[in-house]
Amino acid sequence: MTVTEAHRAIHAVFKIESPRLIARIARITRDVGVAEELAQDALVTALEHWPRTGVPENPGAWLMATAKRRAIDEFRRNRRFDRKQDELGYQIESQAEARALDLDEAVDDEVGDDMLRLVFTSCHPVLSAEARVALTLRLLGGLTTEEIARAFLVPEPTIAQRIVRAKRTLAEQNVPFEVPRGSELAQRLASVLEVVYLIFNEGYSATIGDDWMRPALCEDALRLGRVLAGLAPQEPEVHGLVALMEIQASRSAARTSVDGEPILLLEQDRSRWDMLLIQRGLAALTRAEELGALSGPYALQAAIAACHARAKLAEDTDWQRIAALYALLMQLTPSPIVELNRAVAVSMAFGPAAGLRIVDALAVEPTLRSYHLLPSVRGDLLSKLGRQQEARAEFERAASLTRNARERDLLLSRAKASIEKD
Repeated sequence: MTVTEAHRAIHAVFKIESPRLIARIARITRDVGVAEELAQDALVTALEHWPRTGVPENPGAWLMATAKRRAIDEFRRNRRFDRKQDELGYQIESQAEARALDLDEAVDDEVGDDMLRLVFTSCHPVLSAEARVALTLRLLGGLTTEEIARAFLVPEPTIAQRIVRAKRTLAEQNVPFEVPRGSELAQRLASVLEVVYLIFNEGYSATIGDDWMRPALCEDALRLGRVLAGLAPQEPEVHGLVALMEIQASRSAARTSVDGEPILLLEQDRSRWDMLLIQRGLAALTRAEELGALSGPYALQAAIAACHARAKLAEDTDWQRIAALYALLMQLTPSPIVELNRAVAVSMAFGPAAGLRIVDALAVEPTLRSYHLLPSVRGDLLSKLGRQQEARAEFERAASLTRNARERDLLLSRAKASIEKD
């Protein structure tokens, strides 16, 4: 194996192992920033040794042992053993070797609990949504700062600053490295799920840039969701989110042409939908329903996605059920965007005029003033009603509001088509 090949293998291993590594060390240090630094030290050591010795049979254990030694050295060097051990509640002898042994035993505890702690810490509400996303992708997604910046089309220094500030905020606010309990758990779980879904949505429908989708972000979010479902198996909304992402991700291959042009849902070749992902999504939805019926927003959205997944042809879609599910979602989490989606479902179930009445009522909503999908939906409904000149104006307005180049081209082509129909 060449040095280049070895380095490539090391980075691949580290991307897989780093979340577990950081999680287990963070429980000892009580500081995710320090834990990440120790994990990075272990990576540097691997880069120095593995090209000569080869990748060990159990690379994760090797990295863990190296990071533990670094943690022990760090505590000795800074003379923080007594304070850190007191925080952990250990009763140990004063000898350094006894302390090192105790530390070894501490990081050998069940990794699942540590991963769950890391999830809740990196998604703590004390951080901004942008900081939570960046830190989660860094610590749990194993992405580099450069990869995160490229994914969100943000300058790398901006992402680096967000991550540094996030780690500093967690330390300054003394955010405990723990899974919250009681009422705080529900609040914090909502924050975790929100971050994972934000990551997925940015991959599924990119808000800016030249690409309609960024599949790697969808994959990262799905991986995080599946991990979370394994760590919190009794939480219905976790399974609801996983179901939603699995079913939506199943359409990825059918959502763009060979040239990368967007293909709308009703025009997609459903034979290209991934049946394995659909089956996984429906199974997760069943699990969510068993645990809590359709009592949460993610489970409800997954049930809507399932209506599309179960329809072999677009015309077989149960739009009346989708409209009813959106009505339930509006009761649970009322928002103008949910109401806009309900308008689309109502138009498909009961005709474009019925949908247009809902959309027109949303025209005065301040939060939708710059939302490109409002004029896009209105243009579609006007076109179906034969009001092509008005439809063209709406499509052109929507094109001026979107920041995604592929979507802009699609909307302009629909504006042109409206002229031709007139």
